[in-house]
Order: sequence, then C-alpha cells, then structure tokens
Amino acid sequence: MTAPVPGAPADQTRRDRSRAALRKRSMTIAGHRTSLSLEQAFWDALQAQAAAEGLSLAALVAKIDRGRNGNLSSAVRVYLLERARTAVNSTAP
Repeated sequence: MTAPVPGAPADQTRRDRSRAALRKRSMTIAGHRTSLSLEQAFWDALQAQAAAEGLSLAALVAKIDRGRNGNLSSAVRVYLLERARTAVNSTAP
C-alpha cells in the first residue's frame, strides 16, 4: 500500500492507492478461460503495448503466456518491463 506523501492532498493519496490495488480480469487465451491480476498501471501499459503491436489484449497475453516460466501475472509484468527498458535504451544517446 502507498504511504501518504506529506503535504499531498487526501484525494491524491486515494488515487495512488487505487492505482496500486490489484484488478482481476478474466479472458480466454489458448482456448481456455483464465484470470489475470495486475495493478491498474500494468493494465494501462498492457493495453498500450497491445495497441503498439497491433494485437488485441487477449492475443498479447496469449503471446506472453506461450513464452512464460511461472506465474502469468508476473510474466506480464516482466514482459512490460523488458519492453520499457528496450524503449529507453533505443532512445538513449
């Protein structure tokens, strides 16, 4: 949970907590129903990455699922982290 920032408005602290809370969504990948629990920031990043790759959200999760070792939610977070690192490294001077 996010600690309050001294001097931050109370509504900002509530928004920070809300974005940090896990959101669970169900989808069908590889022909079976599964659920995925991610923080809102990761759902936003996953949607943006799917759009960037020209894939639906379910298609991107299926792609990640095929290459994962372990927990699907963790695999999604790592995939997004790797994409963010690649983007940062490609724009570095």
